[in-house]
Amino acid sequence: MVVAKSSSQRWRQTVVWLHVITSVGWMAQALVLFTLLATGFASDDPAVRVGATSMAHVVDVRLLGPFANAAAFTGFMLAASTAWGFFRNWWVLVKFAITVVQLYAGIFLLSGALQDSVTSASATAPPLALLLGTALMASAIAFQAWLSIAKPWPRTPWAKPQKPPTASNRVFAAAIAAPLIDIATGIVLGFPSPLCQLVVLTAHLIRRQRTLQPRAVVNT
Repeated sequence: MVVAKSSSQRWRQTVVWLHVITSVGWMAQALVLFTLLATGFASDDPAVRVGATSMAHVVDVRLLGPFANAAAFTGFMLAASTAWGFFRNWWVLVKFAITVVQLYAGIFLLSGALQDSVTSASATAPPLALLLGTALMASAIAFQAWLSIAKPWPRTPWAKPQKPPTASNRVFAAAIAAPLIDIATGIVLGFPSPLCQLVVLTAHLIRRQRTLQPRAVVNT
């Protein structure tokens, strides 16, 4: 029993480690984007603007995207696989909401605007909104890191007295393997591909929901 518990802790700690590493990487790449875009924004030289914005686009596709996907996925898996849950504690719920907003803004707003700025860099500087967006992204990740350490605020009104069970080692192993597979796939394809992570997360959420549902008692 002690051996099994120790093994489970090691798998869970590995997922936590991966979450921390990818979150720090996400914030670091957001700061890199901010620096490159600030360079292009402040320069009057078209060559500097094109070079800075082009490199920012490469960093966004090759590094920031995979790190963001892995950080969000491991965070979601930890919430769905441990007693923390998504809605038991305010600090976890706030982190979850911020992550969803960041993913939406990064995929549907920032990436598209960044690609457009590369096309127009020879004529105009990157838009100020894009510059502020990358700074806000890095700031939001830093705030999430503080939430993870401080764990402020009480439990939510939806927190049930009984804690959800911790998932099996196989779930944590999948949470480690999925980002690595998707990163390797993204390198081959040339763009982020979180397909494996989405499949693992969806399958685990469905299975966990079925497990947590109370079973009906049939009277005979």
